[in-house]
Amino acid sequence: MNQTIHAPNAPAAVGPYCHAKLAGNTLYTSGQLGLIPTTGALADGVAAQARQALENLGAVLNAAGMDFRDVVKTTIFLADIADFAAINDVYAAFFPGDAPARSCVQAGALPKGGLFEIEAVAVK
Repeated sequence: MNQTIHAPNAPAAVGPYCHAKLAGNTLYTSGQLGLIPTTGALADGVAAQARQALENLGAVLNAAGMDFRDVVKTTIFLADIADFAAINDVYAAFFPGDAPARSCVQAGALPKGGLFEIEAVAVK
């Protein structure tokens, strides 16, 4: 059975989609930008956007009864692949120990002019 996940502590969706779908024990999240939930504004700079996007992802995971330890795969979208090294330290702070599988690609453009976006698959 599929369950729609709405995370009250994450920014509202910027389009017609939900924060995540729980299918059995597997959670599929929508992309999270570095939007500050209380204002809807993007954090300043790629590292701050990465940190905020990961905090937003954490809010989605928590709404589904999960946390970062349950994440098995992430996909990161960067506005500029040259920021790859800059976001790695931020990312590593959220995944201490065994990190999940990950892909990172440069996107032509991200919604709202974002510099960083992340989506994840988690399994409970």
